Amino acid sequence: MKRPKLVDGEIYHIVLRGVEQRQIFLDETDHYRGIFSLFEFNNANPVSIKERRKDRFRFKRQIARGLTSDNFERILLVEILAFTLMPNHLHLLLRQIKSNGISLFVQKLGTGYASYFNRKYKRSGHLFQGRFHAVHVKTDEQLERVFVYIHTNPVAIIESKWKERGIRNRASAKYFLKNYRWSSYLDYIGKKNFSSVSERKFLLKTIGGEKKCCDLINQQIDYNGSYCDSEKIGLE
Repeated sequence: MKRPKLVDGEIYHIVLRGVEQRQIFLDETDHYRGIFSLFEFNNANPVSIKERRKDRFRFKRQIARGLTSDNFERILLVEILAFTLMPNHLHLLLRQIKSNGISLFVQKLGTGYASYFNRKYKRSGHLFQGRFHAVHVKTDEQLERVFVYIHTNPVAIIESKWKERGIRNRASAKYFLKNYRWSSYLDYIGKKNFSSVSERKFLLKTIGGEKKCCDLINQQIDYNGSYCDSEKIGLE
């Protein structure tokens, strides 16, 4: 599929997949590193994770002494509206706010996380497929469907091919999503998780608040994914 032109102010559903469908998040530490990378690499300035950790530690000590100066400057490339980490891929809902921001953000994210992953698991080479997949979100209806699609993706971890075969235990699937830490869903329903990573005001207003977000997710589970399947959100 031809990738659309990435325009400032517009919203895109981005999918990054592990090369050869390999898993890219193998344990809890990898997931935390993925979340940390989403936050840190959303920056037009050069980023060194090692140095940023030192800066963050120094900043916390400054706050403890009553000082308020923050020595690390961030120039955001995108607004991260929603995200989900899956074992072998990740979904991002991004609004581009700086020229070429999405491409630069994805490049920094992919290179930075791959460097960490390759060191940890003593491997070399590319970790992600060469080109990320992007779909331009053009309407409020499409935006709502993409929001639901992204946040119900983790159901596949416990119910393989649930959209084709149905869900054996819908209550269990809903419970799983409400306890799946590696997405922005918990923050959207008022359970503080990784609140600094995503910008949620726009979508909460568009969708209709925390309860409506939860209702839409439950609806997707109840109807086995028919509300926003891959075709309806432009992935096929």
